[in-house]
Amino acid sequence: MTHTTVVSAAALQPHLTAGDWVVFDCRFDLGDPQAGYRDYRAGHLPGAHYAHLDERLSSPTGPGTGRHPLPDPAALAAWLGECGVQRGSQVVVYDALNGAVAARLWWLLRWLGHEAVAVLDGGFKAWVDAGNALEQEVPPPRGAGDYPAAVQHTMAIEVDELQEAMQAERVRLLDARAPARFRGETEPLDRVAGHVPGAVNLSFSENLAPGGRYLKAAALRERLARAMGPFSPADTVCMCGSGVTACHTLLAMEIAGLSGARLYAGSWSEWIADPQRPVATGD
Repeated sequence: MTHTTVVSAAALQPHLTAGDWVVFDCRFDLGDPQAGYRDYRAGHLPGAHYAHLDERLSSPTGPGTGRHPLPDPAALAAWLGECGVQRGSQVVVYDALNGAVAARLWWLLRWLGHEAVAVLDGGFKAWVDAGNALEQEVPPPRGAGDYPAAVQHTMAIEVDELQEAMQAERVRLLDARAPARFRGETEPLDRVAGHVPGAVNLSFSENLAPGGRYLKAAALRERLARAMGPFSPADTVCMCGSGVTACHTLLAMEIAGLSGARLYAGSWSEWIADPQRPVATGD
């Protein structure tokens, strides 16, 4: 069975024993960028490779970019190949933030044309709570060669196209940040508070049931359809602060059977890099 959205710890466990699935640990702390790697070295799922958000899942920032630009696809594909990912590999990704960072690697693999990738539902906590083993060893490169990427360019939208589409009311923009950040009441990470005019707030945390697992498909579909209104998935764009937690909403849409939405990877941190772009506050 191929897993393309989420997978349980129980389903993952026998494949780690067999070593036939490729697993990535995406734990990360925006306030301490090396904390995730320290946690990884202290104990991770057997055979898991560490995927650093800044170093592996993003490109360096530059003038006018957001905080986490998309990585160079060739560099990402080369690293994935070193970790043993091949065209038919089942990949599982996890973090300790209910998928908030792991979903970024889920989306990136799909962006490279890889369908068989799933987020561990409930993340690191679900694995530990089930009584499963951890290890501290860093797995060696598998030397499988570059992953044969086929970049799906239509999965992302650039800022100029988005701004034009928003002005023409051709797309529905879903912002995954917390409501207080969306309204402009607080902004802990970026220099300007508020949101893109016309965007709809859909906090990624509300994709989850108590305990940190994704809601069932029907509940997600109802919530997402309400936010999308008359717009189809193909006319929906997801954003957040820097293009990371927006992927959590894109995964929720996939679980709900609402495929085809795009990522605005630059997100709020790129939008505000140009002072000519409009900013709204409040609901």
